[in-house]
Amino acid sequence: MLSKTQLDRYSDVLLWGLKTARTERYRKGDIVIIRYDLAAIRLAEILQGKLLDMGMNPILRLGFTTHMERNFYERANNRQLVFQSPGEKELNNNLNGSIYLYAPESITHLSHIDPKKIGKAAIARKPLRDILWKREEKGSFGWTLCMLPTPELAKHAGLSLQQYTSQIIKACYLDKKDPVKEWRKIFRSAMTIKRWINSMDVRYYHVQSDSIDLKITPGRKRRWIGISGHNMPSFEIFISPDWRGTEGIYYADQPSFRSGNYIEGVKLEFKKGNAVKIGAKKGKNFVREQLAMDRGANRVGEFSLTDKRFSKINKFMASTLFDENFGGRHGNCHLAVGMSYTDTYDGDPARLTPEMKKRLGFNDSTLHWDLVNTEKKMVTAHLSSGEKVVIYENGMFKN
Repeated sequence: MLSKTQLDRYSDVLLWGLKTARTERYRKGDIVIIRYDLAAIRLAEILQGKLLDMGMNPILRLGFTTHMERNFYERANNRQLVFQSPGEKELNNNLNGSIYLYAPESITHLSHIDPKKIGKAAIARKPLRDILWKREEKGSFGWTLCMLPTPELAKHAGLSLQQYTSQIIKACYLDKKDPVKEWRKIFRSAMTIKRWINSMDVRYYHVQSDSIDLKITPGRKRRWIGISGHNMPSFEIFISPDWRGTEGIYYADQPSFRSGNYIEGVKLEFKKGNAVKIGAKKGKNFVREQLAMDRGANRVGEFSLTDKRFSKINKFMASTLFDENFGGRHGNCHLAVGMSYTDTYDGDPARLTPEMKKRLGFNDSTLHWDLVNTEKKMVTAHLSSGEKVVIYENGMFKN
């Protein structure tokens, strides 16, 4: 497990992430919620103390235990599934920050639950999430999250708890005396890459690997963003493309766990932006049900690339937070089906109306599911001028 010194460093990294993720500066009196799993209570205590020292008002919320969450989905009727506690809307309308400490005691306890039931509860919570998205677009809300090692995560990753913990320490630079200094260096390097990519007038990107032959259309008024403090760790640089221009084959060679289900070998074929063929080596029915959750669930919401020079993650971690940031030998790309991120809009996201989002091809969905490919690949930008520029090869950006 993490030592007291490492937890203290982790808290500093999270507070740097929280500040970096918000466009407005935090002020004394701001409200920051800390949501945490039981195994993360020590880190929650440290963060509470530091937020109080900063003059802010921390709210602490312990998440469901495994038994509580199983109870909810097994025993809740339809009305209880969509019930929202009084005050939740008011709280979200006043939150300035959120930190989530993920430390699950189980990741398979909902495998027997009908995915439609889980989806129904998620859809009911979407209006609350939308409040926070709008506040973030205006610059008044910021968020970050992290993961702590647990025996359950280590078991499903096929690692010892010590090996699993070591991956977290390396990935978040907790083995450094001043990990925030390391994150600032990565932040500056990422800025250089983003300026380079965003300077191009791109018609579409061609993604090629042994299993992928995919066309991603960025669309109008887009920018690549990332390494912004939101996820710790986060090494991905990404865009929310115009979903309507997605064509071709995408394959996720990295397994994933979702809603208690183990998924492996997802293969999607896109035509005119929609996934028209959906397959998987394991969990195919679950994948199909997820991509039928709502109208936008079978469309692309995000495309991302990770540079192996930044990420020290080289093991499967059974958690999207780490797996979507895999470095290894070839870096990774991931494609998310479902919701788009409007902060990839090259303008003021707060001015985006629903009509503008639709016109620009930003996808809307309750779902956002990252599907990761770690194969050796090449990504070529096809420019409006007719020129072709390789932007990513051998796990690295080419700038």
